Amino acid sequence: MNLYTDFLRVASRGEGLGANLVRIAIAIVFLWIGALKFVPYEADSITPLVAQSPVMEFFYEHPKEYAQHMTKEGQLVPEQRQWQQANNTYGFSRGLGTLEIIIGLLVLSNFVSRNLGLLGGVLSFLTPFVTLSFLITTPETWVPALGDAQHGFPFLSEHGRLIIKDTVILAGGVVIIADSAKRLLLERAPLTPSGVRSLLAKHTQS
Repeated sequence: MNLYTDFLRVASRGEGLGANLVRIAIAIVFLWIGALKFVPYEADSITPLVAQSPVMEFFYEHPKEYAQHMTKEGQLVPEQRQWQQANNTYGFSRGLGTLEIIIGLLVLSNFVSRNLGLLGGVLSFLTPFVTLSFLITTPETWVPALGDAQHGFPFLSEHGRLIIKDTVILAGGVVIIADSAKRLLLERAPLTPSGVRSLLAKHTQS
């Protein structure tokens, strides 16, 4: 029992470490996926999501024609690549990738600027709401009715399984927002009485 209690004490001190690990994990996702948005295969893969989104379709020149121009990851079909170029698929993807990289850098910047880190946390929390909306606007996020009994809701397709994971980023955004806000409040608190100093020191060590 004493060993278990000791474990609980140690684990209870991991709040600060946990928040920083969540922060780093979210930054990795935004930076890595953001960088991939500059590569054609990744830009092609999000075409159905963008083309059918009522708030994004206007970024494409020919959103209604996307289905006949889709290719598989790793497949090069020059004429389809040319269509995607004319559709502004790559221009939009590069813009989106730039935004994602900025968010990732802002999230990481918490280690040098709490305010910038807080902004990154807010943006990382808001972004999944856009992504999760694709579950409503994009039929390809659900298994199609091709003969199997399991299709439609709640049977997520490959696209759907990738999107639903953004719920973790959304929840993680809450964690890093709370951590940044708490530390900002502690840093702004008066240095007296000594109890406030003690609280700040304890939180910094956690």
